Amino acid sequence: MSPIDHFSFGALTPALAYIMSSAGSMLGLLLTSRARLLSPKEARWWLVGAAVSIGGTGIWVMHFIAMMGFSVEGTTIRYDVLRTVVSALLAVIVVGAGLFLVNRGGTRPAYLLGGGALAGVGVAGMHYLGMAAMNMAGHVNYDVKIVALSVLIAVVAATVALWFTLRVRGALAIGAAALIMGVAVTGMHYTGMFSMSVQVMADHGEIHGAKAIDFLLPLIVGISMITVGLLLTVLLSPSEKELRGDEEFRARLNRRDDEPTSSEGSLFKA
Repeated sequence: MSPIDHFSFGALTPALAYIMSSAGSMLGLLLTSRARLLSPKEARWWLVGAAVSIGGTGIWVMHFIAMMGFSVEGTTIRYDVLRTVVSALLAVIVVGAGLFLVNRGGTRPAYLLGGGALAGVGVAGMHYLGMAAMNMAGHVNYDVKIVALSVLIAVVAATVALWFTLRVRGALAIGAAALIMGVAVTGMHYTGMFSMSVQVMADHGEIHGAKAIDFLLPLIVGISMITVGLLLTVLLSPSEKELRGDEEFRARLNRRDDEPTSSEGSLFKA
């Protein structure tokens, strides 16, 4: 088997991957914490934003930043454009499906476990689809046991992440949860990557696909800019404290409207 290097740029790519994963997770948790305080119609847009943040930035961008540090001795690596784009869409869709499922079912175990399994298997699928998007002059093999372990990590991480979206509130708690999610997501990624082995072929033709720097970097920057826009939306919108205050004020008004007036009370007594 040909030597594989997961850290061609040293600690730079894993460190950046972890930072992006934690940042995307933190923004996603901020968005879901707002969604919990809104009506279902309003909440769905915040959940879509959370799916883009967690699935797009926290998972997909993390994955391909880490992949930029991946190299195989004896062959160049190119990326299939269609598979790479589909992997990004898959990450956002499966995370979104999990978020909407638990938002509907709350903390009921069936919804939480179902959403975690759906999102986890989908994220693992995104990961291996992203790996399949690599074109190189060699035969790729996977260790089935390590693949199964990576899928298990993805399901557990997704379930915990969805639980966080239901429970976590406050800046410190959200920040701590995001750091934990970052560890889980990057851990799943590198576990999956270590399941791969490559046997480079001596005679090979032209390797088709796009260079990482020409294709992945603009795509990563584009998704990161969307994340910045979502962050500005959170910062410019009413805070969680303000939304809770409005909710309590409306509840008091509703209770006051339901109370009988003094004249109604006198008539009832008469």
